[in-house]
Amino acid sequence: MSLFNPTKEEVRIFFCDTWKKHQTHGVLTPLETIAAKWIVEHPEYHQILSNPESMQQDFSVENGQTNPFLHLSMHLSIAEQIQIDQPIGIKEVSRVLLQKNGSEHDAAHHIMECLGKILWEAQRNGTPPDMHAYIESIRLLV
Repeated sequence: MSLFNPTKEEVRIFFCDTWKKHQTHGVLTPLETIAAKWIVEHPEYHQILSNPESMQQDFSVENGQTNPFLHLSMHLSIAEQIQIDQPIGIKEVSRVLLQKNGSEHDAAHHIMECLGKILWEAQRNGTPPDMHAYIESIRLLV
């Protein structure tokens, strides 16, 4: 698996394998430990992650579905951003947002909305994500 540019299949295998290891009390890597924490927070995904057929399932926004693999990937991305404070300022603004919301999960979902918007705009415009706009959109939440 490419660390920075995994395929869709590699991402799905990672989350399914992580969930299986977590359930069987296997030894998790640091990244798997973070992933397992977010999987536990999403019981609505447990059955999907336990089912090998989900590897081929198409999760369509048009059908009102959330892609659990994308959602969990965004949780991981945000957790890493906060841990290394990149973009600069996200660690502090996420701390304030956590205090305001009282829940790390709720705070992460608010940040996720901002990240999703910035990524969508970048994709639509064919430009790199505007990380300054990303941090500013999070700051508006606090």
